[in-house]
Amino acid sequence: MKSEELHQELRQRILNLSGVTERQNAGIHEDAFFVGRKMFMHIHGHGHCDIRLSKPDQARVLAEGKARAHRWAPEAGYVTLIVDDEEDLGPAMDLIRYEIICHRSDWPDRAGDC
Repeated sequence: MKSEELHQELRQRILNLSGVTERQNAGIHEDAFFVGRKMFMHIHGHGHCDIRLSKPDQARVLAEGKARAHRWAPEAGYVTLIVDDEEDLGPAMDLIRYEIICHRSDWPDRAGDC
């Protein structure tokens, strides 16, 4: 899959999640994704995803090697995940789904053990 196709596939998978909307060029972010009024992630360029997690989740994800420390705003809970190829889509979506499910009180399938 080419870089542009991969980027579009990632965007579409994110937008297929319940309650997620996109605002392009929201501030400094090329593609910013929201649940309600809260931006929970954004994409810089093709596949460079910054995802905002709770502090405990951020520490766990970094310790497990599932993402990199965010370069500019780690104190806000952000981690960086790079989606370079199709194999990266599944793990990226797992992390994105986890963030939404565990931190949205109105999510219908909210996991009780997040």
